[in-house]
Amino acid sequence: MQPDDTFYIAPEVETGRPDNSSNRLPKEIRVYDLLDKLDITYKRLDHDPTATVESCHDIDKILGVEICKNLFLRNTQKTSFYLLLIPGNKKFKTAVLSKQIGSARLSFAEAEYMEEILDITPGSVSVLGLMNDKEHKVKLLIDQDVLTKEYFGCHPCINTSSLKIRTSDLIERILPAINYDYTLVELPYVEI
Repeated sequence: MQPDDTFYIAPEVETGRPDNSSNRLPKEIRVYDLLDKLDITYKRLDHDPTATVESCHDIDKILGVEICKNLFLRNTQKTSFYLLLIPGNKKFKTAVLSKQIGSARLSFAEAEYMEEILDITPGSVSVLGLMNDKEHKVKLLIDQDVLTKEYFGCHPCINTSSLKIRTSDLIERILPAINYDYTLVELPYVEI
């Protein structure tokens, strides 16, 4: 937080990676390297840490995009892991999703698995973290409503920046580049 205890948001939206990356974590830099390698244009906004999608509402307005929920889930046995990408204003219904993917009871995965598999900490979960899952232990699930939007918003594996990326770039360029498929799911729309 800033000295006056207000939430810090950078004064303007930037295009592309930060000019100075000396104070950025390697996992964030890897995201920018991947997007640059794929020649993907994106907008970036730096801000104080955001732990929940609810704390991203001001960021949504400034970036002109809804920050998606990226939920890291596991089955009861801790043998199957899932990353669910859904609109930020959609509720997550465990029973509905479990039935669609044929998995027994789902729970949120513990921080140790986030860090071990995706090199991400709680509050920073991002679909872009799948680039760190070299063994493809995580199954990507995308709610169909994400695909109806021209853009989606997510963190670059750290919750002090948010990105606005074309949804088509995620599906047609990023996921193929990191050798990832996805399963389309349909969760009920109950606005929160």
